Amino acid sequence: MYLKRKIYDRLVQWKDNADHSTLEVNGARQVGKTYLINKFADENFAHKIYVNLFELSGKQFMDCYKQATQWQPGQKRPEHPLHDAFHLYEPDFQDTDDTVIIIDEIQESAEIYNRIREFTRQFRCHFIVTGSYLGRVYEPEFRFSSGDVTKLTIYTLSFEEFLEAYDAEIYEKYMQITGEVQEDSLYDKLKGIYDIYCQVGGYPKVVQTYLESKDIQKAQGELVKIIDTFTNESIRYFTDILDNRVFTQIFLSICRILNREKKGLAEDSISEELQKIVTRDYSSNITKAACNRAISWLYFSGIIGFCAKITELDIMDFKSAGRCYFMDLGVANYYLKRTGTDERSLRGTLNENYVFINLKKRQDFPPEIAFETPAFATYKGGEIDFVVQSLEGNRRYLVEVKTGKGRAETALKALQSGKADRLLYLKGNTKGGEDGKIITVPIYMLERYKF
Repeated sequence: MYLKRKIYDRLVQWKDNADHSTLEVNGARQVGKTYLINKFADENFAHKIYVNLFELSGKQFMDCYKQATQWQPGQKRPEHPLHDAFHLYEPDFQDTDDTVIIIDEIQESAEIYNRIREFTRQFRCHFIVTGSYLGRVYEPEFRFSSGDVTKLTIYTLSFEEFLEAYDAEIYEKYMQITGEVQEDSLYDKLKGIYDIYCQVGGYPKVVQTYLESKDIQKAQGELVKIIDTFTNESIRYFTDILDNRVFTQIFLSICRILNREKKGLAEDSISEELQKIVTRDYSSNITKAACNRAISWLYFSGIIGFCAKITELDIMDFKSAGRCYFMDLGVANYYLKRTGTDERSLRGTLNENYVFINLKKRQDFPPEIAFETPAFATYKGGEIDFVVQSLEGNRRYLVEVKTGKGRAETALKALQSGKADRLLYLKGNTKGGEDGKIITVPIYMLERYKF
């Protein structure tokens, strides 16, 4: 089953761009990077070479690379050793504009990663490098190639992508909505599909399993396999963490923090707060350094994302890691349920997590909204779910995610005090509407909303 991804258009734009940079594709494991990139390559290039440094093809390529680049002092130096390496690996290799070379799991070799600048400058063909654990390239032996790389992040399926795969006819009606949702049956259908998405999430294999079986439990079984694979593979990159259960402990601790109704954190950062909970509730043998490394690994691996805290709505008082969320709703739902979260709190936290993911995507290049990360805020003893500032028009929004009919008193107070230009309510049980500076939007319409 092919799941249509909107990021495909960005791949085409990269190919047509005259700067001829190497494309570095980031994204968590199992988000569909390899499948999508190979499909794009097959449909847009006459020739393709695929190397996976995590598999046999990677070992074979490294043998070719070592043979092509070996040199003894006093001997004549090879003129084009990198070209020779690809000729050894693929005798029919042609260095033309209509050739693409894909190097998957590039984090497995610092030596190959450090050649990106040469790939960009010495070849006519196009290069795509990708990996599930590109956070590893922050280690000292990996060098950066600024200016020679175009970076692109592939996430799990968005709600719109899930909706199109679930029911193409309803998706077309959804795309034609221009104002309030008028049709009751369409409203009910969209809300029902969004509720399913909150449980299933967007990992392609999980979505495919659900669409084929219409069984949420079977889909969650696939999700558990993905989580297990990630934790088992990740542990080999650590020397100070001997038990992969530390990741589960961190996931559960994140859920407990998200379920708290309090103004920010007791500690100065999410890392300190998580480390305190993990060592208190699970294992006192986990050091602070090991816990922080695991949290950073989860972030750079695309499993969690950080949310900033703006104290008293003063953007000069901006703490970049005041809270964290999951980067997939299926993962969030799975661990929130494991912590015993009640149904009402579960819906509210999943909705908030959904909004975080959407805002995070809007900060990718080309960015639509400001700040380094999505941000929540405190104001006069209360809390505001998110603060969003558009780059076009520099308009500031206070965003409140609501599951019932409650009013966001803190946000209303801040709006009346001139701290923002608009208050945006995101609700599941609404058809939308506008009242002066207060805008109400069905939460499942967020991806179509323009700040």
